Amino acid sequence: MTDLEIVTLPQAILRQKARKVNDFGPSFQILVDDMVDSMRQAPGVGLAAPQVGESWRLIVVEYGDDDNEEIPPKLYVMANPEIIHTSQETILGTEGCLSVPGIQGDVERYESITIKGLNRHGHTMTVKAKGWLARIFQHEIDHLNGVLFVDRAEKLWPVETQPGQVGLDNV
Repeated sequence: MTDLEIVTLPQAILRQKARKVNDFGPSFQILVDDMVDSMRQAPGVGLAAPQVGESWRLIVVEYGDDDNEEIPPKLYVMANPEIIHTSQETILGTEGCLSVPGIQGDVERYESITIKGLNRHGHTMTVKAKGWLARIFQHEIDHLNGVLFVDRAEKLWPVETQPGQVGLDNV
């Protein structure tokens, strides 16, 4: 597996709408594996293909239950994700992003969502997410549409990022 370079602002690919995934062959599988490896190395909890310079509607998310550390984090790989339902409730939370290092901000997101897409083998999948997991999915899906957390933030502030420090894609 390859640790891919994370693209940062002002790279144009971060502002473009990504292309739909139609081919789930060997090169796609390599990209998925490389993205998962890169997300973990960053370290982060989510990564979108445009963040590694690939204009595909593909995200990887890995997040565990903070309340139960004995359960390992769950890995989600989703191509062509689409939010099909949102709660009425929203919540303000702090976000950061591997593609916007050194900045965090308060972003209002839906408290719970339902996402439909395709798994790494092209089969339909649906995920119901709430809380932090819902925030991660919304953040990563925004990347596929050329939207960054700084576009949605109510307030931004600088932070020092150090190796091993979790940002938002790193949520």
